[in-house]
Amino acid sequence: MANRLAREQSPYLLQHKDNPVDWWPWSDAAFAAAAAEDKPVFLSVGYATCHWCHVMEHESFEDPAVAALMNEAFVNVKVDREERPDIDTVYMTVCQMVTQRGGWPLTIIMTPDKRPFFVATYIPKHSIHGRMGMLDLIPRVAAVWRNQRSDVTKDAERTTSALLRITAAEAPGDPDEGVLHQAFSALRSSFDPTHGGFGGAPKFPSPTQLRFLLRYWKRTGQSEALLMVGQTLAAMRNGGIYDHIGWGFHRYATDASWTVPHFEKMLYDQAMLALTYTEAFQAIGEELFAETAHEILRYVLRDMTSPEGGFYSAEDADSEGKEGKFYVWTHAELGEVLSDHEVQLLEHVYNVQHGGNFRDEATGQRTGENILYRSQAGALDTRLDAIRQKLFARRTLRVRPLKDDKVLTDWNGLMIAAMARAARVFDEPLYADAAARAAAFVQTHLTREGCQLLHRWRNGAGGIAAFLDDYAYMIWGLVELYETTFDVQYLRRALHLTGFCRKHFRADDGAYYLTSDNAEALLVRTRPFYDGPVPSGNAIMMMNLLRLSRLLGDPALARAAWNIARAHAGALGVAPTGLAAMLSALEYALGPSAEVVIAGVPEAADTQAMLRALRTRYLPGVVTMLRPTDDPVSEIAALVPALAPHTSIDGKATAYVCTAFACQSPATDVAGMLQAVKGVQLHQDGPS
Repeated sequence: MANRLAREQSPYLLQHKDNPVDWWPWSDAAFAAAAAEDKPVFLSVGYATCHWCHVMEHESFEDPAVAALMNEAFVNVKVDREERPDIDTVYMTVCQMVTQRGGWPLTIIMTPDKRPFFVATYIPKHSIHGRMGMLDLIPRVAAVWRNQRSDVTKDAERTTSALLRITAAEAPGDPDEGVLHQAFSALRSSFDPTHGGFGGAPKFPSPTQLRFLLRYWKRTGQSEALLMVGQTLAAMRNGGIYDHIGWGFHRYATDASWTVPHFEKMLYDQAMLALTYTEAFQAIGEELFAETAHEILRYVLRDMTSPEGGFYSAEDADSEGKEGKFYVWTHAELGEVLSDHEVQLLEHVYNVQHGGNFRDEATGQRTGENILYRSQAGALDTRLDAIRQKLFARRTLRVRPLKDDKVLTDWNGLMIAAMARAARVFDEPLYADAAARAAAFVQTHLTREGCQLLHRWRNGAGGIAAFLDDYAYMIWGLVELYETTFDVQYLRRALHLTGFCRKHFRADDGAYYLTSDNAEALLVRTRPFYDGPVPSGNAIMMMNLLRLSRLLGDPALARAAWNIARAHAGALGVAPTGLAAMLSALEYALGPSAEVVIAGVPEAADTQAMLRALRTRYLPGVVTMLRPTDDPVSEIAALVPALAPHTSIDGKATAYVCTAFACQSPATDVAGMLQAVKGVQLHQDGPS
């Protein structure tokens, strides 16, 4: 018999609907039941494509003996971290505070008033290697709850008090350029000179830190920063973390050399890495980076886009109960698809071995299967593309991993930003159209009463009040769409969402809470500023406010952005690499930056030449606006009255380069425009 989760929309919760565990979704009713029955709450947090979540489910939650113990001892609550990041953030903070590590599945045992007294991640069924298993843990917790309640209460109070202390607002300060240098030094110290990336195994893509290094190089001319970016991006693209057959990146590598992936694919990784490869192509000019950005986005358009235009969330690591089965190849299977010569080419280029090159993550034993990865980059080869197409066709016959088909507003905002940026850098209308369709999807299906966003859509229904990241990332995507299409509706929409966010999410010191002022009250109201796999909402709001300030000529928005940096000055000084997205915003705030207004006929050759010149260069401190001169009622001039005097000279496209809210002499050719832009940059050299 299905449990209460059968009525939910979350693919993760629905995975557990047939468990013998008497699961509740997070709700007031669940905690009321715990209070009425005088039971602790067993909270399990995960997501649909989480491998170790599947392992714990199969070992314990599907096991009648474990389920019977859980149902007797606890009220059991299941949460999808992607649907409720507010709950996940609070209790993951507790986990990291207590255990000095985190991850999913996240396991919390708490009192009926939501105060935790036990925290863990994955718990095996049986105790092993000093790790207590579920069969031993549950009776012990139940006994402590019955017989040592005062100790439990004291532990819960201490944990809650510590949580309140570490999430409290800091004393404000004024960060300066020194924290940029401090962050670069720290990243240089942790950089892996052999394989690229930072630290050892497991190794995660670090797009937010790589994007900061690009800005740092542009600001300082420090060539080592650019080399770190280039080496890391090339190594990831060649490694097994990249899907060489179907494209797109897996979540992370279990080793230091990017060879063995953890196989799930997340939309946010595709968005952030597509952005990073696009920007790196602008800065370095490496064609491999452009190719990678294109392939990531084509994968998303092919496999991760709903018929309505929204972007799906993820693809699982597992299929047919086995991690990575969809992606690996035996030598014999390759021989069934390819000629002997083609197999030999794969052996040479992609490290294919007769006995397999793939080792099981848990045992370290060879499985007889192969992951495709390249030891080094090579010239593009049409023979390899023909092989790829054959293997792709064969792979379509396999059982696909689960697709998490919910549409999340925040992750869609990231992908809209990536698509829009790539559209203008590569002059690819297909990406601009996809970004526009996704923005329309959010407007139609995930927006109510004008500016109030919803967080999740699935099966035709939107739900869950939006969080800070939903607003921050959508504003980012809309600003990118404006700079790509110059359609003023996107800029207006970004302004409306910004106004709503500032009204309902902003703290007294100018930073932003994760939840709105009318959201469900949890143990604490968190203010996220550290980056995770995605940049922090506070950092993106700071960058949004800065860019909107430049686009609109509104110094008040710049002051609001600076207040975010001031509120996080302490963390920036102590652990800057964990706030790389805010460092990028700080670098922009410190300036110099520029606004370029091009007055001309939008489709005219001279207007397009100016736009291309700006778009093909890496100019992170520049925003661009178009003042159409063939439109007597210019929407952008109506929105930004200061643009009204910006007209073309002698009928030519004319560029006005402005900095610090003052404009230089207009330029009527590309060379003059670029010279003016170059004049407001600190670092003058480089391919851009």
